[in-house]
Amino acid sequence: MQLTSLNMHVAGLLQCRNDPGALTVEQAHAAMQLHLDCTVETCSVRRKARTTLVEEGRCVLDERALP
Repeated sequence: MQLTSLNMHVAGLLQCRNDPGALTVEQAHAAMQLHLDCTVETCSVRRKARTTLVEEGRCVLDERALP
């Protein structure tokens, strides 16, 4: 498959150690599903996706998840 500008961002979401950069809410939801088995402590993509969803008011963290 050839990477185009349309799917290049999605390809960047596949590896846990990659910083995906700014995410839209839709991209953050997709990233959370792609990295369902990851933790925010070990996965940069899941951490960025969770941060995006929390900042946009789409996710409210349990107090146990707060630092």
